[in-house]
Amino acid sequence: MSAMNRRDFLRESAAFAAAWAAATAAQPVPAAEPVGSANERLRVAVLGVNGRGLAHIDGFAGKHNCEVAIICDPDQAVIGRAMKAVEKAQGKPATYVQDLRRVMDDKSIDIVAIATPNHWHALAAIWAMQAGKDVYVEKPVSHNVSEGRRIVEVARTYNRICQTGTQSRSMPGMQQAIAFVQSGKIGPVRLARGLCYKPRKSIGKVSGEQPIPKSIDYDLWCGPAPVRPLMRQRLHYDWHWIWDYGNGDLGNQGSHEMDKARWGLGKRELPKVAFSIGGRFGYVDDGETANTQVCVFDYDDARIIFEVRGLDTKDLLGAKVGNIFYGTEGYVVCPSYSSGVAFNNKGEVIEKFAGTGDHFRNFVQAVRSRKASELTCDILEGHLSAAMCHLANISYRLGTLEPFNRKSHTFGDDKELAETLARTEEHLRENRVPLDGTSYRLGRKLLIDPKTETIVNDTEANLMLTREYRKGFEVPEKV
Repeated sequence: MSAMNRRDFLRESAAFAAAWAAATAAQPVPAAEPVGSANERLRVAVLGVNGRGLAHIDGFAGKHNCEVAIICDPDQAVIGRAMKAVEKAQGKPATYVQDLRRVMDDKSIDIVAIATPNHWHALAAIWAMQAGKDVYVEKPVSHNVSEGRRIVEVARTYNRICQTGTQSRSMPGMQQAIAFVQSGKIGPVRLARGLCYKPRKSIGKVSGEQPIPKSIDYDLWCGPAPVRPLMRQRLHYDWHWIWDYGNGDLGNQGSHEMDKARWGLGKRELPKVAFSIGGRFGYVDDGETANTQVCVFDYDDARIIFEVRGLDTKDLLGAKVGNIFYGTEGYVVCPSYSSGVAFNNKGEVIEKFAGTGDHFRNFVQAVRSRKASELTCDILEGHLSAAMCHLANISYRLGTLEPFNRKSHTFGDDKELAETLARTEEHLRENRVPLDGTSYRLGRKLLIDPKTETIVNDTEANLMLTREYRKGFEVPEKV
């Protein structure tokens, strides 16, 4: 997106939001071609197989009358495990395609499953749906706020089925826990806490540009992102901690817990306020994103506090990667994707919830029925949860460095935040991070208009709702 288009985006965003609602109500939506009965095999292409894509293969290959027909990855060196897994699961090999644009051209493909790096999620999903395919896209569904809304618009305009890969939504144990949170049995719930306590080691620090593996089409790997020299030891995976491609652990693992926190509170729009503080502590490396972060999201009647800890840490009320919902009469702790425990205010167990499900099956059923309403995590939910992660990161990136010893004066009037930050400080001390003389990044407070999904009276922050796109890899501003 050019600089002029970015300015256009800011000027037009509010008007466009209203116009979009009116236009979709007034104009007919193109009818999707029926996929057929359960007896008709669906052909799947999996994009990105060096990590989560292997789970996509396991979810589709030889299951639900699906066939993984294409394995697509710009790096030829990483496809071996995926190719073997496909053939073992379904008794026939998949075809390898390096360029995902060729997948979009293949009219025999019914489903595109996207497990690429984050910066490719939105454009790959949009191209696939424009080509008449249904989409299963990993979290976070977008690399920035604007991209997520564009995916939703494309799914609605082209009447495609688009599932977000936050599989907790399909887990009976989690469904029961959320229903309990919303039942009133622990009283009104005004605070949901998301936890991403997941230790991450240093990615190292290089002294200069690193060689690009000959096995990869690096231009294609970069896609919508700038083509820059490789300035980290590992091309793969460590992109999570580089702003051009990833969103830190807040957007990575944290997307799951952000989604459940919002789900439990019953919030289906962005908050009114977003704010984040933190830093990258415990080592000096080539990572750019925070490894320690506290985020606050305020609605009119409730709030979400989200914590990221990338150094070794103890649990909070039995959870490390999960959620806690606080009611006036008790609380619910969800320490996994598929379980939860309800307590009264004395800490006594009231009820337990457990049970796993099949998120891929739910998606395939909706593909066959052509009813997006049957999805447990429609793309709109994925957009909202990802957007909250992006907003917190915008706040963080626009922040100022402040010494730790000033913090108590800044947050003393917010007891929930002050308590969270006190625990964070103790966590850092336990990891031998010297707080004296150390600064954290105090994020900018963002006031958000949930209807237009823009930031009020903050041009600099609004520019970060989108990004510059390379020619040929532009996420469309309008559908």
